[in-house]
Amino acid sequence: MKKEMNTQERKQNNVIVIIFVVLLGVVLAVAIVLAVKKNRADIPAASIDENVAEESTEIEKWQEGTVSYNGKRYRYNTAIKTYLFMGIDKAGTVEEAEDGISGGQSDAMFLLVEDANTQKLSIIAINRNTMAMVDVYDEAGNYVGQRKLQICLQHGYGDGMRTSCLRTVDAVSRLFYQLPISGYLSLQMEAVPALNDAVGGVNVEVMDDIENEVLGVSLKKGETITLNGNEAYAYLRSRDLNEFASASRRLERQQQYLIGFLSQAKGTALTGERAVMQIYDSISDYMVTNIDFVDLVTEAKDYTFDDSCMYSVPGELLMGVQFEEYYVDDDALYEMIIDIFYEPVEE
Repeated sequence: MKKEMNTQERKQNNVIVIIFVVLLGVVLAVAIVLAVKKNRADIPAASIDENVAEESTEIEKWQEGTVSYNGKRYRYNTAIKTYLFMGIDKAGTVEEAEDGISGGQSDAMFLLVEDANTQKLSIIAINRNTMAMVDVYDEAGNYVGQRKLQICLQHGYGDGMRTSCLRTVDAVSRLFYQLPISGYLSLQMEAVPALNDAVGGVNVEVMDDIENEVLGVSLKKGETITLNGNEAYAYLRSRDLNEFASASRRLERQQQYLIGFLSQAKGTALTGERAVMQIYDSISDYMVTNIDFVDLVTEAKDYTFDDSCMYSVPGELLMGVQFEEYYVDDDALYEMIIDIFYEPVEE
């Protein structure tokens, strides 16, 4: 479902306009972790081994009651709202998938955490190769069962639109012990150049040599440059396929770019509503969302965000039989969830 902001609502508060653009920087984050297709995990056949059973273990809902950690009691912070942002590997604008397994992989997944108590925004990056329980469907859309697969595959099992997004929300929620997720947004990869150019480009000190003859891009390590759309696309997507875990280095560039984009987006917002709507319009056809942006930015208008508020799901990357597999460190994830989503209970 695509949502557009009502014209009258857009004119109500210039502060909302500014924060809206900042949040679009977060939207960009979900589109910039773009895997090179030669190295991605393909949607597996729909058939499932008879020995693979559906997940049946009861999982405590983190948002209910209290939990114990290191001898202390904690309660879920009900002032938090969490949103899932996804970058989808399909080209072009959003269209309904041709079958039940062609919805496109979510090669980028970020949780945006909005805490009304601390008035901070946090971002949690989820490695696209995180091994998690995924709901599997056949080409006709019939449910087959669950398998432990790369979490990026969940979006592929659906219509490429609302259904794919909702199934990915469920998979991410399971990964985070049934964490409540208030909304989602997915963005197709080809939105990146338009979004970059809509804010006038982003300044970076180039971290790696990047060459892309097709796009006419040649970036040299150490130079300071304002990236145009094609340069941003190459800078955020390129990696050495012969180097194991090269995506980690790419993620560093993406985080660097995101901070620069946020700064540039704030400046663009100050030039007026027209510039803001140019940004929104440049990505609207590439986007699927159920988020009410007006409510979101109204709630978050005084919130802060900086690089100290960026987290990653902890774990270890290993080479599987065919593709990379990222295994979550359960203890470290537990600790991170407590730190971000919970408050200590007064004794």
